[in-house]
Amino acid sequence: MTGLRKTLTLMAGLAMTAVTPAWAEIPGNRITIGVLTDLSGPNSILSGQGSIEGARLAIADAAAFLPGVTIDLISADMPPKADAASVIARTWLADGKVNVIADVPFSSAGLAVNDVVRNAPRTIYLASGTGTSDLTGPACSPNTVHWTYDTYALSQVVAKALVAQGLKSWFFITADYAFGAALERDATKTIIASGGTVVGSTKNPPFNADYSSYLLTAQSSSAQVVGLANASSDLINLVKQAHEFGIATGGKQLAALLTFITDVRTLGLDTAQGLYLASPFYWDLNDRTRAFSARFAERMRGAKPTMIQAGMYAGVLHYLKAVKQANTTDAPAIMAAMRAIPTEDDAFGRGAVRIDGRVIHDFHLFQVKTPSQSHGDWDVYRLISTVPAAEAFRPLSEGGCPLVQ
Repeated sequence: MTGLRKTLTLMAGLAMTAVTPAWAEIPGNRITIGVLTDLSGPNSILSGQGSIEGARLAIADAAAFLPGVTIDLISADMPPKADAASVIARTWLADGKVNVIADVPFSSAGLAVNDVVRNAPRTIYLASGTGTSDLTGPACSPNTVHWTYDTYALSQVVAKALVAQGLKSWFFITADYAFGAALERDATKTIIASGGTVVGSTKNPPFNADYSSYLLTAQSSSAQVVGLANASSDLINLVKQAHEFGIATGGKQLAALLTFITDVRTLGLDTAQGLYLASPFYWDLNDRTRAFSARFAERMRGAKPTMIQAGMYAGVLHYLKAVKQANTTDAPAIMAAMRAIPTEDDAFGRGAVRIDGRVIHDFHLFQVKTPSQSHGDWDVYRLISTVPAAEAFRPLSEGGCPLVQ
């Protein structure tokens, strides 16, 4: 048993003998987790109900070390608009009962929630679905923890690896919104720093249907790699149409910088095979990820978790461990405890929360399997390499976060 496990076991044992007054700093002995997610739109399959179930698994695990504390979960369906997310977040804060706002699978909406929660006395923002690295850069907040992934880590893992393979010239097809802009920006910095070049880019409107003009422009370029700085339905349509255009068979490598296992399942291995992608989580990575994913699948009719849904479990669990240690729901004390305690869970293993709010953990480079390599419906990734946490995420000195001295 590791030292961390011994510590947590001892803490849980002491909690079992505690009496109710020990939780006097938690108003009403009640904590409320608010999951702000996409339940009906383009990101519902990669977040949505699965994000809610990830949070519920964490709440179930916390019962062992927070006895006598009621942990409620509420949720709201949000459209992909910053103003809509802001309204919901402000409503939750006005009620004074929501201690965590979690998920938010759109970058512009995530930045808006980040601003709403920035100075809240008893509420933090736990971002698992938000992708932009600005969240722990210029827009960093003392009340925000950014879990799972960001545009810097995605580009660092994929772009650096492909340039190292000799694929040095890139062309980007980029979603014309906050996430796409951040992903192309961060990937471009990585490519140039690694000795590569970006020969061009084109921007597509979100939730588009026809990508033929963008793909033809990329196909006619001198680039060796076509980088897809898109997500969800846009990425799926891009890959499908790139397959129809024969871009990969024509000598160019497709790099889908943000790809979820649900995207690959929708595309099918015949179409998605060979894609390079980065993720900090894969259900079949090790015994711990398989055990967590089996628990999740029981709640989700056999579906395996995406990295966002796994991040919801890990993030909510770490928050509740911080409540245990700090014996309060006051935001400054909770944030201090979250940074002091190493992150440790079955989805991501061990990591840490930095002063800028960025959670660092190992990241992995995968390639989508061919149909002949797969042994089941969810057996879709082949592990290429693992990038240690300290190398995967942006150095503190480069982010521009005002919290960093």
